[in-house]
Amino acid sequence: MEKRVITFGTFDLFHVGHLRILERAATLGSHLIVGVSSDALNFSKKGRNPIYPENERMEIVKSLRCVNEVFLEESLELKGEYIKTYRADVLTMGHDWEGRFDGFRSLCEVVYFPRTQGISTTDIIAQVKTYE
Repeated sequence: MEKRVITFGTFDLFHVGHLRILERAATLGSHLIVGVSSDALNFSKKGRNPIYPENERMEIVKSLRCVNEVFLEESLELKGEYIKTYRADVLTMGHDWEGRFDGFRSLCEVVYFPRTQGISTTDIIAQVKTYE
């Protein structure tokens, strides 16, 4: 029986931390679905536009061997609907979100993964700005 796993992220300035969390998510099932934050959603969450536009970020994530399906996440409030629409058995998120998605346990299993230490898109952007 196919076990469907869903996760979400912006995946801007794709780095090894992104790769590792997606690879770990893929080990929990046979079909990995990734919601990539829209440009507008990213701006509402972080107060800045992503470096790469949503269509390019979706293309990068879709090209990964461990990813089976990609869609555009347009609202944080629709996570439950996305879980239902994509028939997810498992929701995975980074541990910095721990507890925030426990309300979805009535729809699917919820798993939080540790993030890769020492790397984040925000830190990369800050470092690049120091070279300006």
